[in-house]
Amino acid sequence: MSRRLPWGAMARMTGRRALAAVPVLLAVTFAVFAVAAASPFDPVKAYAGTAGLTASQENLDQLRANLGVDRPLFTRWWDWIGHAVTGDLGDSSVMRRPVADVIAARIGWSALLAATAFLVAVALGTALGVLAARRRGGLLDRAVSSAAYTLEAAPAFWLGLLAIWFFALRLGALPAGGLTDTASDTVTAGQVAAHLVLPALVLGVSQLPWFFLYVRQGVGDALEEDPVRGARARGLAERTVLTGHALRSGMLPMLTLIGSRVPELITGALLVETVFSWPGIAAATVQAAVSADFPLLAALTVLATAAVLLGNLLSDLLYGLADPRVGFDG
Repeated sequence: MSRRLPWGAMARMTGRRALAAVPVLLAVTFAVFAVAAASPFDPVKAYAGTAGLTASQENLDQLRANLGVDRPLFTRWWDWIGHAVTGDLGDSSVMRRPVADVIAARIGWSALLAATAFLVAVALGTALGVLAARRRGGLLDRAVSSAAYTLEAAPAFWLGLLAIWFFALRLGALPAGGLTDTASDTVTAGQVAAHLVLPALVLGVSQLPWFFLYVRQGVGDALEEDPVRGARARGLAERTVLTGHALRSGMLPMLTLIGSRVPELITGALLVETVFSWPGIAAATVQAAVSADFPLLAALTVLATAAVLLGNLLSDLLYGLADPRVGFDG
């Protein structure tokens, strides 16, 4: 008989985390406004562009008032919070569009890249980790472990440049970047899939070492435990012992990685998007930071912080479901 899911305890944990997230998000957004205000970049000059070089001080002051950057830091931040809770994220001074429109046009592509890369990292990391754990110290284990430790130190942008050189320039097998072919005026699923392969593989491979090492260690330790030895003594097939007993026990530590790897996944996605000219939020983030675009910076930071908090919550929920001894009320 299957165990009934503890929906009530899960809902209580989610509610507690949601309440705890409020002061965190408030503090993060205020820090963004404070850092942007202390930045040497002038949002007025960035907005005016080359016209600002010849504009009079009176015109620049008027533009500063129109953008609202002449007001005190706390006032700007509090006004933004008040509008944000109603769904109005303000207007981006660098994109010349509402912030909500900027995010809506880009977040889907970033989510597609991150989700695909995450699946690649989990699938390959789990498969290689299980194979290496079966014969720890063997040729496969030593080769993959050495590669994993090397990849841990390799920056995502360096892997991206290497992938472009080899697969796009040398072999000509995959496109080097962008979302569609250069001569294409329309976005098709086939073109998006082809252009997604390289950035998703690069981002996934950059995250793979941690999943591989956790699964290898967890499954390897589980194979030495008494329940697994007992299963083998009862004559169960090695595949059943591995997938039904050792893998389930060995995967528990890896569940904690889901939350802890989200910040690295976001950072890696920004670098990979830049290298492959992927039309996600990377370009918007860089432009917002350079131009001290307060509303866009705050919205993107809230988005990234919320993703990290959700990742931590998801890992805790999955761990609680996989191991009933942990529970959800602690």
